[in-house]
Amino acid sequence: MRIGELAARAGTTTRALRYYETRGLLPARRDGKGHRTYDEGDLRLVRQIRTLQDCGFDLEETRPFVECLRAGHPEGDSCPASLVVYRRKLDELDALIGQLTAVRETVAGQLGRAELAREALAAESLVPGGPEPLCELGGREK
Repeated sequence: MRIGELAARAGTTTRALRYYETRGLLPARRDGKGHRTYDEGDLRLVRQIRTLQDCGFDLEETRPFVECLRAGHPEGDSCPASLVVYRRKLDELDALIGQLTAVRETVAGQLGRAELAREALAAESLVPGGPEPLCELGGREK
């Protein structure tokens, strides 16, 4: 198949395929007229790359999976180097989850503090002479 067909079937662009070629992830085969040619194996490689990138792997992290596919392993992730990348990605994701959890706790704490302050202002507004709370839209609350 030609580059346009491969791009369409893999759900990517011809530009991305050319880039994969320059990075050594996709073979650079040419026909007699100089056109790039690809086969079903190349489609599997590109789909593997795209799937991994959709999961947050950078392009270089896909290399062990591509090499595993080229070595004849059907899924491209049963080779030791692929397993190392999976473990490293899981560690990275666990760290990010920890950071997001800490941020969430901070935001939840701020929300709780803001809600208490709002309730206190509302209670004070019921006291004669107390402040009258303003609506976020600039008018008085009713």
